[in-house]
Amino acid sequence: MSFSVRKMAIVAVLFIGGVVFAGLFNMGLALTNKTEFCTSCHSMRWNLMEWQEDSEHFLNHAGVRVGCANCHVPKQFFPKMLAKVMAAKDVWHEILGTIDTKEKFEARRWKMANRVWAKMKATDSRECRNCHSWEAMALDDQDRVARKKHARARDEGKTCIDCHKGVAHELPDEPEEEDS
Repeated sequence: MSFSVRKMAIVAVLFIGGVVFAGLFNMGLALTNKTEFCTSCHSMRWNLMEWQEDSEHFLNHAGVRVGCANCHVPKQFFPKMLAKVMAAKDVWHEILGTIDTKEKFEARRWKMANRVWAKMKATDSRECRNCHSWEAMALDDQDRVARKKHARARDEGKTCIDCHKGVAHELPDEPEEEDS
């Protein structure tokens, strides 16, 4: 085999290997974006029950169901990879036993929720806006109070999470200030 044929064979193998790797990587991302995967950890069962029982994102008049990844995983590649790395922290805390009971989970819930809210605020509720945008909002079809609040929020530069905390999950109790 000549030198150039070997080079071409190596390039072909690398190319095919790259395509296979990319395909498997994308399959892995898609699998870990499924609600069934997200809620397979014991500690996420409570979030699953809340979502199924109390959330417009689970059961609504439009028949649209929003899963974990729709709200918690960005569509853009680098923010998505960062979200996946940060999600590994929850798995780690499950393994360590930090959030493995309802009581332990609830004890940390305020802190975890605030971390999610801060991320949503920092990204102008990017994941919410994949479905809910100011431009697509028919304010005239909303009731008087919602129409007024949405118009004011838009004018004031507010983002979804400023008003809609607890839309998919139970609002955590704010911890009482400890006396010093």
